[in-house]
Amino acid sequence: MAIWKDPTPAPKAAEPVRFEPPAPTPMPAEPVVSQTAPIRTADAAARESVIASDLIIEGKIEGSGHVRIAGKFKGDIKVQGNLSIDQGAKVSGGVSANKVTLAGELDGNIASAKQVELLSSGAINGDLKAGSLTVAAGSRIRGHVECGWGDVKPAAKMESGGAA
Repeated sequence: MAIWKDPTPAPKAAEPVRFEPPAPTPMPAEPVVSQTAPIRTADAAARESVIASDLIIEGKIEGSGHVRIAGKFKGDIKVQGNLSIDQGAKVSGGVSANKVTLAGELDGNIASAKQVELLSSGAINGDLKAGSLTVAAGSRIRGHVECGWGDVKPAAKMESGGAA
């Protein structure tokens, strides 16, 4: 055994090694892909709104698309597209549309339409003003009908007492 001092220090106990995970490298952002249906590029006139056969609605319809009614609707309808009233459907109110196809019942006036097609199960109780009218056997009309006159405006009323 030596009694002298060893010039080299005694080895230290090994320190536990710390493991640090490497910092995540930023990934380039990927575009988010939507899982919804693609947007249709069709024009608005090609869209159709439907009132199903088990619905009863009261109000007003205005727009530029097509409308198909299979249920019951009470109110005015003014569309720049086509209006179809299915067999068994009933509409109470005024109608203005590009083309009206009627297989159900309409209790009201068709104020302006380029074309009206009255199918065999269809019925109109009201006045009709259209560019053309197609009437199938078995259909019913009760009211004043004007067709083939184009864009004729109502005649001005004459005041009583005026000279002619």
